[in-house]
Amino acid sequence: MLAYETVIAFVVASTLLSLAPGPDNIFVLMQSVLHGRRAGIVVTLGLCTGLLGHTLAVTLGVSAIFQVSTWAFTALKLIGAAYLIYLAWGAFKASAEELPLTEQPVLSRWSLYKRGILMSSTNPKLAIFFMAFLPQFADPDRGEISFQLMQLGGLFLLVGFVVMSLFALLSGTIKSWLRDSERGQSVINKLAGTVFLGLALKLLMTER
Repeated sequence: MLAYETVIAFVVASTLLSLAPGPDNIFVLMQSVLHGRRAGIVVTLGLCTGLLGHTLAVTLGVSAIFQVSTWAFTALKLIGAAYLIYLAWGAFKASAEELPLTEQPVLSRWSLYKRGILMSSTNPKLAIFFMAFLPQFADPDRGEISFQLMQLGGLFLLVGFVVMSLFALLSGTIKSWLRDSERGQSVINKLAGTVFLGLALKLLMTER
């Protein structure tokens, strides 16, 4: 089972990362603006469904790597840390002008749901992120790694669903804020970049 302090740290990190403007929450936001809040919720459900596949892949893959060799674990750790540092660099240099607040084509709810699934399940960057992010919060001394990773994946899905649903429900206000508040965007991006850097350092210090 996950420690209480681990759950708190994981939820805080997941919330900050989910709030940072990105393709997924921007897509949710725009569909909500164009087609109503329910459309945004449907897209969110699709995105979260796609994340289930990533959670399962990480659970199976990381559990195997933990058991295979120190070399494989070290390689995974270095790759994951490098990717997190890359994400931090992108977050720090992101600007308000880069947010793609453009209109999307009209889609049915079923199409929106499928689009959400495809956007998350076929995103290799998301797969790498999950591989680098989830294992940092698992502790081999607290039981089966695979069970802990499934718990963490479930928590991430819950946090992501809540945050993106809020984007959908507050679509009009959030769209105006994202478009007009360059300082607000900068603060969120810097927070996300700081979290990414912290996670990279934590991953580098993790021992098998």
